[in-house]
Amino acid sequence: MSATTAVSQSAQEAVLSPARGFALHLWAFFLPLLTTAFLVTGPHSWQVALLWFLPIWVLVYCDVKAKKDHRQPDLHTPEWPFNGQVWALAILQIVNHVLLGVMASKLTLTSWADFGVLMANLIAMHAVSGVNAGYSGIVLGHELVHRKNRAEYFLGRLMLAFVCYEHFATEHVRGHHPRLGTAVDPATARFGETFRQFFFRTVPAQFKSAWHLESKRLGDENMKLWDLRMLQHRVLQGVVMELAIVIGFFVFFGPIAGIFFLLQARMAVMLLEVVNYIEHWGIERHTKAVTTVDSWDTDNWFTLYTLVGLSRHSDHHAHASRPFHMLRHFDDSPKMPSGYYGTIVLALFANERYQELATAELKRKGLGPFRQRPPSSAPPSGRPLPGQHPLAQGAVLGA
Repeated sequence: MSATTAVSQSAQEAVLSPARGFALHLWAFFLPLLTTAFLVTGPHSWQVALLWFLPIWVLVYCDVKAKKDHRQPDLHTPEWPFNGQVWALAILQIVNHVLLGVMASKLTLTSWADFGVLMANLIAMHAVSGVNAGYSGIVLGHELVHRKNRAEYFLGRLMLAFVCYEHFATEHVRGHHPRLGTAVDPATARFGETFRQFFFRTVPAQFKSAWHLESKRLGDENMKLWDLRMLQHRVLQGVVMELAIVIGFFVFFGPIAGIFFLLQARMAVMLLEVVNYIEHWGIERHTKAVTTVDSWDTDNWFTLYTLVGLSRHSDHHAHASRPFHMLRHFDDSPKMPSGYYGTIVLALFANERYQELATAELKRKGLGPFRQRPPSSAPPSGRPLPGQHPLAQGAVLGA
């Protein structure tokens, strides 16, 4: 089905009013405010700290049980209320980063009892602050780095710097978007690739790609660090920002806070990359222009409104400048087994089952290695298409 056909069908579906859409997107504040409550009331005793796992699993449960939402945005929806939401969420996320340092600075390590409390708070921090930094912080950073307004773009870069992944702003917009679904895109997970394999491949490859893109933009792909043009190198600027933030945490909040900050950043990056993993797993693009079948998405109601529209990823890639509240539902894109929360749990903890379900969906849609194509066809990169993957016959790699 073509994107045009999908739109014409979708146009017959219900339209979401601007007021209703604004109210539903307020769900995006739930996890950030939960994180604020966790940090303001901490440090916690080990018994209380571990109870903070429960809300995260409630989110997963709600996501798995959520109904589908095919409503389309009203074309006359004003932008300013939703822009206000994004700014409020971004400021709240930065406040949460600071509150993490404040809470962690109160922890001590002078006895075994202190060690138990510290470890319990560290584990809970992963489940609350780390998850929020990935689900809220990076998702917002992703939304903002796609915007043309310089202030919003810089705010997006700053949010990514707070999880030590600022180069994503360069690689995602200028690298991943034009190259997704091709052999040269490090952020596209290959058919049959486990998340572990993908993670250790994509993280260094994306940084290398971002550095190369910036050097090329400045006129010299082999530019040396002492070249004065490096002052304008956005990836290098990002590294400097990240180092300044990390050093600031160690200096102002102490070593425990610094370690907490680095670990929550690691958690956020892992969540970002598992999102990348499930958004393009097994996709092979065969057209020059990106279409709505080149990305996975989900019709899940809960994901749509808690993750600022991230679930409608196929429309985002087909029309990258479209703001989150105006993203549309398409029937032809491959659909995840559930919403993002549930699918991420599958990809992380039951990867073999995830691949089985994803393979079945690609086969049903006739996408990826199951796409029927002429022998002479070639991907947008100009490289020959790989042969039929052995896993296309039904076998799935283990996690």
